[in-house]
Amino acid sequence: MKLRRLVLATLFAACGLAQASLPEPVARLAAAGGIPEDAIGVLVLRGDNVLVANLPEQPRTPASTMKLVTTMVGLEELGPVFRGRTELRSSGDIVNGVLKGDLILRGGADPDFNEDAFVHMLEKLRMQGIKRIAGDLVLDRQLWQPSRLDLGVAPFDEAPEAYYNVIPDALLLNMNMLRIELSSDDKALRFNHLPALERVSVQSDMTLVDADCAKWEDGWKIPNYSRKGDRIIVELHGTFPRNCKKVTSINVLDRQEYAARLFRSIWTRLGGSFGGKVRDVGLAEHTAWIERAAASHAAGAAPKATADADPSAPLPAVTVGAGLAPDGTRLLAEHVSRALPEIVRDTNKPSDNALARTIFLSLGSLQPDPVLGSRPLPASTQLALLSAAAHGSGGALPAAAGAAGAMAAGPASGADANAAAGPFQPAATEATVAGGAVAPAALQPVPASTAARAEQVVRNWMRRHGIDDTGLVLENGSGLARIERISPVQMAGVLKAAQKSLWAPEFQSSLPIVGVDGTMRRRLKDSVAASRARIKTGTLRDVVAVAGYVPDADGNQCIVVAMVNHDRAGNGIGRGIVDALIDWVAHSSATIQ
Repeated sequence: MKLRRLVLATLFAACGLAQASLPEPVARLAAAGGIPEDAIGVLVLRGDNVLVANLPEQPRTPASTMKLVTTMVGLEELGPVFRGRTELRSSGDIVNGVLKGDLILRGGADPDFNEDAFVHMLEKLRMQGIKRIAGDLVLDRQLWQPSRLDLGVAPFDEAPEAYYNVIPDALLLNMNMLRIELSSDDKALRFNHLPALERVSVQSDMTLVDADCAKWEDGWKIPNYSRKGDRIIVELHGTFPRNCKKVTSINVLDRQEYAARLFRSIWTRLGGSFGGKVRDVGLAEHTAWIERAAASHAAGAAPKATADADPSAPLPAVTVGAGLAPDGTRLLAEHVSRALPEIVRDTNKPSDNALARTIFLSLGSLQPDPVLGSRPLPASTQLALLSAAAHGSGGALPAAAGAAGAMAAGPASGADANAAAGPFQPAATEATVAGGAVAPAALQPVPASTAARAEQVVRNWMRRHGIDDTGLVLENGSGLARIERISPVQMAGVLKAAQKSLWAPEFQSSLPIVGVDGTMRRRLKDSVAASRARIKTGTLRDVVAVAGYVPDADGNQCIVVAMVNHDRAGNGIGRGIVDALIDWVAHSSATIQ
């Protein structure tokens, strides 16, 4: 049964209000910390009863609790067998150990595509007898628009090199991270790095100091890199404690450079040779291919590779089975990520921003496939989105997109076409809008970016579940944003809908267990909530938030949402307030009022 509109007036009228103001322990801590109650948004539900409500309809900055929205919608829209995928393809023949053509590395939002996976893919090429690649290595990031979200973006904070600040793309190799191992004695600092990148080395001007090894990051300064000919030198700066050993990972190199040098290093190590370039597929050539693919599918036949085919033809965005794609390229090797529930768990437990952003953008770019795990949207839908990306949004999805798109997608090999379609519908289907009205998709504006389409998917999901999305602001779905907004009542609506979801076990098992694991492992260890409550945390400068499920003293599962937005929320004050609320709920009882 769909969740009715979660509006406080309805809840109060139906069930009554048990505790309108903040509980006394929470209010006392807020007052002591100098945080006014109007800076705290709270909603606590026991079933349909409202236990605590403090300005719950006011949108606030949720920090990483926004990941709950992204992961819940991801599970419901993409399904539990959804997997990102990376492919190596080529239209060239293999003749006497030579691949006579370009090697295409196509990104499919695979969050597990790391160095080891890349090694195994290239090993499969060697097993097929390929010793030399006569063409280029062509990187296809065009699944998402824009394809390089990281370019031209100002640093979010003072640590742009940190993993939590990585901005993903559809072909993000090893999260673009360089692992640095640092160790020192009384006199010298030693360091090394992984993975090995061709002609990349690390240097340091770090000074050894007498300091606590546990606080080594206090002396860390932002690293950079320089070039000397065709070599790249990563430079470490700052201070480092004597007699200390630490490991850190940094995102410093441009990802194009990173992928090219990692490929060359691995391929050489495997005994292969390569004399071509490493280049990206551009938006224009990618769009041209999609136009041909859409036309070919609409005509009922896929294009065939011919001797006079344009060698610079862009890459396909549709994979047909595990053999020939519509452009005549053949799958040589692939890597498939873990299933979505595992990715969701690794998103919410440690609060991984890159994984959350990958799921969010997958909502706008991929559809589930029961055999392949995932595949891109139909070619006609992609064409409309690519046109919007190139020229800006303003038109509606073409009326013919539904039929043509269904043809363009095609069924997965050996799979039922209807099952393969999953929750994504052709572009001409109807969509629920605010207030419960239904508007044809042909009248909806075409999103100008993958993120905008993902937002459309999230809002449609919320509306279908009776959650008013007024005031909701989405940027990247991870909560690592200053502009994202959601109200406690909306967040509670998501959590309430999640309780009734087919994938409720997968969702709830992804949340940190209080006092046990994830971002809650060190919190409330002595509370009755420990080992029982499952809470997603959120922290930014001036923001502390929690959202999740807390069993009360009778074992009834309560929904708890709290957001503190105030410049005094740091230094443990905001955390103390929300933790006090969790503890209060865990001690509460429906039989003792």
